[in-house]
Amino acid sequence: MRTHFDELLATGEPPEGAQLIEARLYMSYWYAGLYVVIEGWRELHIADAAIDALLASPNVPLLKQYRHGTFHYQRKYDDKRFLKLIEDGKNVVAWVRDLNNELGRYFLATMRVA
Repeated sequence: MRTHFDELLATGEPPEGAQLIEARLYMSYWYAGLYVVIEGWRELHIADAAIDALLASPNVPLLKQYRHGTFHYQRKYDDKRFLKLIEDGKNVVAWVRDLNNELGRYFLATMRVA
C-alpha cells in the first residue's frame, strides 16, 4: 500500500477527485495495518530500542483510533477518529515512515536465515 500511495504522490501534484480518494484509501490501509503490527509487537513482548522509542509517541493511541475508524464501518466518511490523528498527532507522516522503516529493519534482520 505504501508503494501505491507514494506513486500517487510522486507526480508532485496534489491528488484530486478519484486520485484523492484512492490516495486516502491507500494511506488508511497502510496506517491501520501498521497499528495491527504494533498490537502484535506488544503482545509478543518484542523489544528493540529504536522501535520502542517510536512506540512511546502520543501518536500510538491516535493511530489506534485511526485503525478502528478504518477497519470498522463508519456512517460518516470523515469520522473524528481519522481527523484526530491528522489534527492532534505529532509529525505523523515522518513518525509513520520512521516506524515502518524500523519495523522493516527489525523483521528483515530477525527473519534472515544464515
